[in-house]
Amino acid sequence: MGNSFSQRTGGKALLAAAVLGVLVAGSSLAAQPPRRAAPAAQPPAQPDFSAVQVRSKHVKGNIWVLQGAGGNVTVQIGDEGVLLVDTQYAQMGEKIIAEVRKLAGNKPLRFILNTHAHEDHIGGNYAVGKYGSKVFGGNERNDNPEGMKGATMIAHENVQFNLLRAEGTPQETAKANWPTEYYTGEKYEIYFNGEGIELLHQPTAHTDADTFVFFRSSDVVSAGDIWNANGYPFIDVARGGHINGIIAGLNKLVDIAIPDINEEGGTMIIPGHGRVGDESDVFDYRDMITIIRNRIQSMVAKGMTIEQVKAARPTLDYDGRYGSTTGFWTTDMFIETVYKQLKEAANGGGGR
Repeated sequence: MGNSFSQRTGGKALLAAAVLGVLVAGSSLAAQPPRRAAPAAQPPAQPDFSAVQVRSKHVKGNIWVLQGAGGNVTVQIGDEGVLLVDTQYAQMGEKIIAEVRKLAGNKPLRFILNTHAHEDHIGGNYAVGKYGSKVFGGNERNDNPEGMKGATMIAHENVQFNLLRAEGTPQETAKANWPTEYYTGEKYEIYFNGEGIELLHQPTAHTDADTFVFFRSSDVVSAGDIWNANGYPFIDVARGGHINGIIAGLNKLVDIAIPDINEEGGTMIIPGHGRVGDESDVFDYRDMITIIRNRIQSMVAKGMTIEQVKAARPTLDYDGRYGSTTGFWTTDMFIETVYKQLKEAANGGGGR
């Protein structure tokens, strides 16, 4: 048997970074809708990386999860090598690679898939990816070993638009961390380590560039920050995020997942942050966010001001588990963002 790695896009294009860069310089970026002013959310404070330990846990099938600083890292290991989903921060690169080698030995790192463009998920791309090597498919022979250095990094094309817009701001990401290839449209497929892998674009959710990564044989989904098991979802308005897209993404996760006996187990779902869960966990989270959205929507319909909505505490019964009064994304900021988006929709603006 030859190497089983293959890629396809279901009729959509996969664009190398250099090619997409030419398009961005022309009409593609100009065609992107302008972003409205965002809430004053700042990037999360970075921890003392020297004190952070990376921990790994087997999820199911070929899949492990790594937790350290920043977002969860999904690891797929098989005969053909290693594939990662997200890479945390640059400062975590050596620790992530060390943990991957504990799990996978000397198997080569081939792919890094990014769920979106935030630094705590994409910042380690170069620090981790430089230890990898690219796959050559079909009858293509590697006559240039130098050309194989570095893992192939793939994300939705909107990730690059987000990275371009962030240049010169506190959210800027070093170009070495930018993905090397981008997919367009709603779906992109890889067959690697004997397993079909689907990259499923989720528009206008946490951002406008979110991707679910569905490992079909292992029956695991890497969800990115559409599901944050540690708190209320961060809606990045500046990068196209919207509360209704968050709920649509959570509904998609529920549709993908199939539970085992008594609605437990079955498809496992790795959130952007926090513990791994199953359909039941996402179902409950989806219902919570929908209830909060509907409460605020009712208040908007009654003509209540943002101060009145905050005083009514529409998240009260969930704050003990998910609320926060400190940090870069507080409960008040979540309520204010949802209120503004729903008020805009009520006034005839974009309801997403």
